[in-house]
Amino acid sequence: MKSPLFAVATVFALLMSCFGSAAMALEVPKDKQTTLGKYLTANEAHDLVTAERDKVLFVDVRTAAELMFVGMTNDIDAHVPFVDLPSPPAWDDKNGRLQLVPNPSFVSEVEALLARKGLGKADKVIVICRSGDRTVKAVNALAGAGFTNAWSVYEGFEGDLSPDGRRTVNGWKNTGLPWTYKLDKGKLFLAPVAAR
Repeated sequence: MKSPLFAVATVFALLMSCFGSAAMALEVPKDKQTTLGKYLTANEAHDLVTAERDKVLFVDVRTAAELMFVGMTNDIDAHVPFVDLPSPPAWDDKNGRLQLVPNPSFVSEVEALLARKGLGKADKVIVICRSGDRTVKAVNALAGAGFTNAWSVYEGFEGDLSPDGRRTVNGWKNTGLPWTYKLDKGKLFLAPVAAR
């Protein structure tokens, strides 16, 4: 005979599995919330990709320069920048930095990567950027194109800023998950997927 405490724990676990992402939305900062409302911490993303490698597409949407100078995880399926530097680079006076321009083939590249894995727009797509801000735009673009299961790693690769202005709070690197400075050429966005 099971104890009443076991029954309560079982019901709680069931409720969390059913409503986990809704509960998580309460913890995700408003500026990092997406239209689909699906969020993962870096650890949750790593665990999901490890457990369901063939059923999920994991995409890093940072610029190529970010991957080169900050590092990347080989857990990703591919790198498809959401925005990147134009050629030649231009200055953005409003933001006081180099200008970033949208990748016009972002959605079609993700679609092509899904097709290569035998997946579709209803399958899980996990998106990671530097700090979780760009993933909002990337996930919303995917949702606008009919994707229904796109997840944001809301902590990002480097994490949030600490009070002293450093990215040391959370994120893939700060959590101790596997990453490297050595780039995997086969995963980089060097040419459209359809042309490879």
